[in-house]
This record gives sequence, structure tokens and C-alpha cells, in this order.
Amino acid sequence: MNKPRDSQHDLERSLPAIASMSTSLSQSQGFSPHCYFPPEKRKAISDVRRTFCLFVTFDLLFVSLLWIIELNTNNGIQKNLESEIIEYRFKTSFFDIFVLAFFRFSVLLLGYALLKLRHWWVIAFTTLVSSAFLIVKVILSELLAKGAFGYLLPIVSFVIAWLETWFLDFKVLSQEAEEERWYLAAQAAAFRGPLLYSGALSDGQFYSPPESLAGSDDESDEGGVGRKALTAQEKGYVQQGKEAMEVVDQILAQEENWKFEKNNEFGDVVYTIEIPFHGKTFILKAFMQCSAETVYQEVILQPERMILWNKTVAACQILERIEDNTIISYDVAAGAAGGVVSPRDFVNVRRIERRRDRYISSGMSTTHGLKPPLSKYVRGENGPGGFIVLKCANNPKVCTFIWILNTDLKGRLPRYLIHQSLAATMFEFAFHLRQRVSEVSGRP
Repeated sequence: MNKPRDSQHDLERSLPAIASMSTSLSQSQGFSPHCYFPPEKRKAISDVRRTFCLFVTFDLLFVSLLWIIELNTNNGIQKNLESEIIEYRFKTSFFDIFVLAFFRFSVLLLGYALLKLRHWWVIAFTTLVSSAFLIVKVILSELLAKGAFGYLLPIVSFVIAWLETWFLDFKVLSQEAEEERWYLAAQAAAFRGPLLYSGALSDGQFYSPPESLAGSDDESDEGGVGRKALTAQEKGYVQQGKEAMEVVDQILAQEENWKFEKNNEFGDVVYTIEIPFHGKTFILKAFMQCSAETVYQEVILQPERMILWNKTVAACQILERIEDNTIISYDVAAGAAGGVVSPRDFVNVRRIERRRDRYISSGMSTTHGLKPPLSKYVRGENGPGGFIVLKCANNPKVCTFIWILNTDLKGRLPRYLIHQSLAATMFEFAFHLRQRVSEVSGRP
């Protein structure tokens, strides 16, 4: 995809920005979740639940249609109705299969449309009753002597009952639970105080002179007036953050060694590089039509808001603030590859720096007493990586965004599948980020 010469020049002149998949960010003051979930958009019934209710209605109508077709044979509808309803016999009548469909329709709509229940027990009850009844009916009845309809109606009723169960359990309840987590995260963002200063930023804030990047520990270990003394564990966290920052700087300095992997229609490119002791590292490079400060605010400073627009991240929680530049975060990455790669959680130490020409959030995995491994997630491990947003010297309205990702998803997953899912996840992140900066900038 060809770009205008000036855009290419800007892309080459602006430096990249980095942070790992589980970057932890801070929220800005005055954030209200109602900006994202206003009352009118909190629907009384979700779209996926409405689809489920339509499917339940289809169940009743389809079984009814088949029953009417069966009635409209030989002696006509009126005579067959009298035979199946007034002179009902369990062994020969189809009327009870219609009643069973009406029973499912009534109970399921009562539970999931009117009462809006969020549990599977109602559909478990209807499916159990339907399955047991149909099995007994097929064994004891004489319906099979009636030809095709003797087979068709019981099979259709049985299959539809189990399809409803699958749809509710794997689609409706899981999707609504995820949407609820997003909403609760927005509410939490409204009441949680900011982790890092989110007001007007001076040039010195989060700024580390070049000589201090590999410098002494005095800036963090021996805090100035009003700063608390760090414990040995906290000093360890700070050191981990500095080590991650050093690796990120080294990766950026070796751009000529990046190996091309994939690109997309937006001009985003994914590269890889082999890092000693850490292995294969993925690098996303994307040209953004907005200021570096906009990306810095949206990606690095505001984690709770990021999970609302970025569906590659399912949760983000700040566990502890060590000092001005170092934080510990807990992050959950959403599933990938169509659900083949299940959600992973990470605990990361994060170092944030604001330099004259770039913003950097680098980090790597660590451990923390507040978040031991959980049974419902596979605990992943991140190597050194992060986000960097670099300003363009010639045009303050554009910037380059780079995501450096070195991660071990654990579990028994084929390596090729992991690599495919990581590249796809990085492209998806860039897509959501562009949408977000367009909304913030007021561009269509």
C-alpha cells in the first residue's frame, strides 16, 4: 500500500512507542463511565439474549408447522384434531410434542425475557424434561408406523431443545458476563483515584535524562523529602522495570535487524527479532494520524478506559504503586484465534518514562501477593516489552506507535498458532486504537 511521500518521511522521522500486552496504565481524573455506558445504551435486554428469545419462538413455530402439516393429511385437519386432542392417545398422538414445545417456549421466555435470569438452571430443567419425555415417547409409542413424521417431529424437537441449551450457555450467558465486567470496570474507574499524575504535564515529568537510564538507583531508592523509603522487595520491582526499559531501548536501536512478518491494509507492520535469553519478540509499528500526547493519554495513562475500547484486553487492575515511575499491574488478555487461545492473565511490573521526544511504558512479568495464579486463567509470562509513542519533529499532529511484545502464553498450544494469534492481536489493537483517537479527536 503506497503512502504519500510526506507521510513516509514523517513515519521514518518519528520514533516508535512500546508496551507489553498487559501494560498497566493510569486513569485520568473526572472519568465517568456514563460517557461510555449511558443509561439509554444500557439496554433492557441484550442483543444476544433477544436473538435467543427469537430462536425459542422459532422452536414453537417450527414444531407447530410440522404438526399442522401432519394434521393436513388423509382425513383432513378437523378430523385429525379430534383424533389427536379429544381422543388423545399417548402412543399415537403428536399433540403432546406440540404441548412440549409450548412448555419450552413459555418457561424459557418467562425466565430469560421477563425475569431476565442469568443462570442456566431454567433451560437445564426444560431440556431435561424434553429429553426424558421424547425418549420415553419414542420407546413406548407407535409413531414410527406413521412414516416420515413419526421420525421427524421427535428428532426435531430433541435437537432444537439441545441447540437452545448450547446457545444460552455458550453465547448468551458468557457474552453478557463479559459486558457486565466491562461496565463494572467503568464504574470502578469513576471512583478510583489516579495512579499517576494526569493533569497538565511538564517537560520534566516522567523525564529521565539519557545518562540516567543506566544510572544509579538514587533517584528511586533514596527518595527526596516526603518520599517513603523503599523496601527490599520494592527496590527489586524498580530494578526489574529498569532492566525492561534497557531491553526496550536496545530493541529500538536495532531496527535494521527487525525481520518483516506481516502487514495490513492500514500500513501497520509486524516485525520479529530474536533477543538473547528472551527468544522471539514481536514488534508492531503503526503510523498514527494524531499527536503523540493523544496516544500517550489513551494507551499509557488510562487503563480502565482502555479496556472499554480495546477488546484485546479483558481486564486491567493496578495492584500497587511503587514510586512515581514504577507500578505493578494485573491484566487479563482476551481469548484469540476464535477461542482456540483461551484468556491469559499476567502480573507485570511497569516503568513509565516521559522523555523529550517519546513516551515509554516498558515492563515484564513479576509476582505479587495480591494476585496468585487463578484456576480460571492460564498464567502467562511476559518478557521485556512495552509501548512507546514517539513524537514527529516535523509534524506534531502525527506520531509513530510501536508495541514490543515478548510473551509466553503457557499451556499446550502449537507454536505456529501462537505466532498467528499474536500478530492478529497486534493488528486488532492498532485498529481499535485508531478508532479511539478518531473519536477523541472528533474526526469521522
